[in-house]
Amino acid sequence: MNQERLNNLKKNLWNTADELRANSGLKASSYSIPVLGLIFLKFADAKYEQYESEIMQEYEALKGGRREKRIEEIAIEKCGFYLPEQSRFSYLLNLNEEEDIANKVKDAMEGIEEYSPEFVGVLPKDNYHNLNAEDNNKILNRLLRNFNDIPTDSQNDIFGEVYEYFLGEFALAEGQGGGEFYTPRSVVRYMVEVLQPMEGKVLDPACGSGGMFVQTAHYAQEHKVKNGGTPLNLRAYGVERTGETVKLAKMNLFLNNIRGEVTEANSYYADPYDSFGNFDYVLANPPFNVDNVELDLVKDQQRFNTYGVPQTKGKKPKVPNGNYLWINQFATALNETGKASLVMANSASDAGHSEKEIRKALIEDGIVSQMVALPSNMFSTVTLPATLWFFDKQKKKKDEILFIDARNIFTQVDRALREFSDEQIKNLAIINRLYEEDSESFYSLIKEYEMNSDNADSEEDKKYFQKQIDWLLERFPDGKYQDVIGLCKVAQLDGEDGIIDQDYSLNPGRYVGVVIEDDGMAADEYKEKLSDLNDEFKQLNEEAKDLEEQIEKNLDSLVIEYE
Repeated sequence: MNQERLNNLKKNLWNTADELRANSGLKASSYSIPVLGLIFLKFADAKYEQYESEIMQEYEALKGGRREKRIEEIAIEKCGFYLPEQSRFSYLLNLNEEEDIANKVKDAMEGIEEYSPEFVGVLPKDNYHNLNAEDNNKILNRLLRNFNDIPTDSQNDIFGEVYEYFLGEFALAEGQGGGEFYTPRSVVRYMVEVLQPMEGKVLDPACGSGGMFVQTAHYAQEHKVKNGGTPLNLRAYGVERTGETVKLAKMNLFLNNIRGEVTEANSYYADPYDSFGNFDYVLANPPFNVDNVELDLVKDQQRFNTYGVPQTKGKKPKVPNGNYLWINQFATALNETGKASLVMANSASDAGHSEKEIRKALIEDGIVSQMVALPSNMFSTVTLPATLWFFDKQKKKKDEILFIDARNIFTQVDRALREFSDEQIKNLAIINRLYEEDSESFYSLIKEYEMNSDNADSEEDKKYFQKQIDWLLERFPDGKYQDVIGLCKVAQLDGEDGIIDQDYSLNPGRYVGVVIEDDGMAADEYKEKLSDLNDEFKQLNEEAKDLEEQIEKNLDSLVIEYE
């Protein structure tokens, strides 16, 4: 299935499910869990079906002998889980509307849990009874038929794609609360493109629904396949404070074939994986500016105090907000070759007092590799400007940092929301590759765009890919990194306008500068234009005075009339 058909499938599935939600009157938060649970059931059924003949073949071969095994034993060995009849999607699909379908779905979930204890407490069971007070069965029946349209014979990771798509749409529909469990996919993909994770242990201490793990696994899988490599050796470790979101994350990992675990905990006070120096990659989009973190409970933790503890001055110091606790967590969780990326409030790049001292220590330790200013309106639920921080424990040039200002690089999704296109992600990520003297990747990307242009069906598509080529070659004509005003700058620690000179600010805007557009006018033309504007300004001022006098007269006449 090509990407266009897959996108259409996701939209169609969502439109039908959302139409049913509108009829039910339920909020997105109440509707998401049962709907995502049905997608999970469909996936489990499709996966089981792939192994079913193999399972039955072995069962019949061993039947009656000394090595005889139960079907469920063989199924768990081959498929990872066993699906009893009442848990099959086809069984649920063929129920008539007179039966209590909500109870049947609950039985299906319990059937999976009975043979796979790891799913106990994860799968939704009691969320199906209140989808619609008047016509619950009808809604469930239509949802089951809707998800039965997901093809099971495609090579695409369709179920993971559909699940992630639904998570994003639910986050949009849910508004403010939705941002707590979902980070826009294009932002995560950019973070992963820069880190280039291939194998190892991945930590997300604020994992939400697990999107960082999914994109990490997709990147690693794609590049393993390209390189003819072996199966993935990635393991995910997530921490999430909301129980319902933990369930979403665990189902997400399962649907995307990712090994790992997700623990329900508050990352400020609990460290379930003993994270200090223990991870190859750390990715997260933690909550911004969280108040009321207990200083006494965090200040003695090594993961929070290695670079200094954020705290106010005075007799009763407290944590100003949680931003620099997260930053400390990401930096200290890395092993000797580890890399990290996190989304952070823009204000943290210039924060003062104890937070500045932590930032100074991180910079002087040479761990900060790259800072990227994101465009506004990338997050549907957060209006604060955000910055991406990148850490690299193996960074070679420890006395300099790459700054990128991506605020003007985006694709407008609708009036209020923006995202990175696939090509914008690649173009931004290639800047880091060039900085690391990887010209080969740069020319490979140029070649990829040339091939896409050659194979494009329309002139519009050809022009689009040529535009990408032009964008790259105009800025990096020699296939080597160079500073580009308004886009990227490598700032040294020392020297004029260096990082120390900028008071250890990590705000990309301070270093990258702005492009002054050429207006194409000669000096005389500019003088004449300025004179015309000045005359226009004077005339507008005169008109304003006349209007002011007229308004004053009108008000006076009204006062006299009332007297």
